[in-house]
Amino acid sequence: MGDLRCPSACPRAARQSKITLLVSVPLAIEYEATCSEAEHRLAAGLSEREVEIFLDAVVAMAEPVKTHFLWRPQLRDPSDEMVLETAVNGRADGLVTFNVPDFGTVPARFGIEVMIPREVIGRMRR
Repeated sequence: MGDLRCPSACPRAARQSKITLLVSVPLAIEYEATCSEAEHRLAAGLSEREVEIFLDAVVAMAEPVKTHFLWRPQLRDPSDEMVLETAVNGRADGLVTFNVPDFGTVPARFGIEVMIPREVIGRMRR
């Protein structure tokens, strides 16, 4: 999933079925905790209730992923492991993040391309 500052084009693309969001239970819980932090809420200009509404909408649009295989450790940052595991277990073609350097070349071993939101939006416009 991205973050609260992700351009609205990504969620819009998910609503229009141009892209598929994947979410596992651990990833949804982590995402909720991160998005609910005051720092992120304030940066997005959202109230606590608006964050709840946003998260409910994202989870409702997402395809649930069961984690059948744990691939840890693969990455330098342990907090990114569940993102990679969700992508691998969900058989994702791509992983959209602002945090490309922390994923390195590991996702490519699983056939997953790592992109920033701008790249995905550009591809959808072509």
